[in-house]
Amino acid sequence: MEKLEGRQYGYIHPGNDDCFIRNIPNQQIAGYSVGILYIEHVNYPMMPGNVVNACTYHFPVRMMAVPHLTNTRLFEGDPAIADDIILAARHMVEKEGVRAICSACGFFGNYHKLVAEALDVPVAMSSLVQIPMIQAMLKPDQKIGILTANAASMTKKLFENCCVTRTDNLVVQDTRHTKHFANAVVDMAGYMDNGKARDEIVSLATELLKKDGSIGAILLECSDMPPYAADIQAATQLPVFDFITLIDWLHHATAQRPYSGWI
Repeated sequence: MEKLEGRQYGYIHPGNDDCFIRNIPNQQIAGYSVGILYIEHVNYPMMPGNVVNACTYHFPVRMMAVPHLTNTRLFEGDPAIADDIILAARHMVEKEGVRAICSACGFFGNYHKLVAEALDVPVAMSSLVQIPMIQAMLKPDQKIGILTANAASMTKKLFENCCVTRTDNLVVQDTRHTKHFANAVVDMAGYMDNGKARDEIVSLATELLKKDGSIGAILLECSDMPPYAADIQAATQLPVFDFITLIDWLHHATAQRPYSGWI
């Protein structure tokens, strides 16, 4: 994909709003830094902190469902859905002016390389793409504890597509068999006892540290886990990375504002 004609970066304010601006052909809306793709058919409460709850962010995000996409197809990395994912991402870039593409499930990572190759904006299709950066920040003998909604789908192919080359220092904790959290977000029961779901996730995070004391950071694969990130951090006393740390990073990289203040 060639770079879009007319796209400009720059913070518009009263001191520089007399500039010449060209529109991207066919762009209908503006002001969104990050576009988020999500599964078309889901049925569970979306708490503040969830990737697809707009209250999670201090800036506007654009969200779009991928037609025909289900949990099962995403977890299995169904190649037949790749074109629909790319088309949805391209629509947000070309028609809605987003400057970066992310998603609302870690298993979108199965398509990360394909989407990145198809678009000319930054693409981070999974929270797992943060792994190489986290590894670079930790001591060589430290590990990353990963909480996932479905450990069976944490395949070698998924890691490869997320540009993860080292996996020996990753400790994966499955939440698939939790009574409240998995029943809500994987089985999509349509309801959730949020307090009990939070307790389950925090308990599994602390279990990770009991299993391996060399864990130096926690990464949440699932887009439904960020509501519990602060509680996980309080319980483990470790840095916690998730989809929101990733989306915030994308936003600040693509929507830089000039600094001002006293000197």
